[in-house]
Amino acid sequence: MTRFRPCIDLHNGCVKQIVGGTLTDDGASLRTNFVAEHPAEWFAAKYKQDGLRGGHVIKLGPGNDPAARAALAAYPGGLQIGGGISLDNAEEWLAFGASHVIVTSALFDSEGRFRRSVLHELVERVSKTRLVLDLSCRRTQDGWVVAMNRWQTLTDLAVTPATLSALANCCDEFLIHAADVEGRCNGIDRELVSLLGSWRGCPMTYAGGIATLADFDLIDSLSGGCIDATVGSALDLFGGSGVRYDELVATRG
Repeated sequence: MTRFRPCIDLHNGCVKQIVGGTLTDDGASLRTNFVAEHPAEWFAAKYKQDGLRGGHVIKLGPGNDPAARAALAAYPGGLQIGGGISLDNAEEWLAFGASHVIVTSALFDSEGRFRRSVLHELVERVSKTRLVLDLSCRRTQDGWVVAMNRWQTLTDLAVTPATLSALANCCDEFLIHAADVEGRCNGIDRELVSLLGSWRGCPMTYAGGIATLADFDLIDSLSGGCIDATVGSALDLFGGSGVRYDELVATRG
């Protein structure tokens, strides 16, 4: 069954929900759906109280380390951490209480070429059982391609069953945001979910476009229940109106 994975997205030290594809280095085009009054640790404590595991804290740019550490301290071992994770700091974030580190950009060079040697070194340092590969992607005319640098730079790594099979031995899970629909609350990328659901090699979490509780049912149906999902802007916990947190915890927690 598709289960709910909670999230804490951090931008400039605050819990926010943004339209994913608008996050750029200069911030000029950023569209924000929600800014929380509560700090990151409040959300982490709530997820702990409700017995939700496998959620993730994502640092969207600089200035988020203190908030991320506070969230991990509030729920040690219950949350994954992503955003700026590299060979230099992965072990440190695990020591701060993360269950897993989530890695994307560190696996590519500045031009978006995949560096398998970096992945292998990460596995040696933190082990595959504590590593999540973020294959968040954008749609192209040929399918879906992993995007790095806050989803602004396309890499040379396509999201295909062959890619998933090649990388599965190096990680515990995959996290995949459909960046083109992220934060828009207009529905999921059905074709991407179907593609991911056709491959069942290890746990996977999908994010992007969820608007109502029915979208969880749709992900469940399209993937045969093998893909979990996270929801942000549509969730009433983050100011949305399409999905009630309490109902989601009761039915998909």
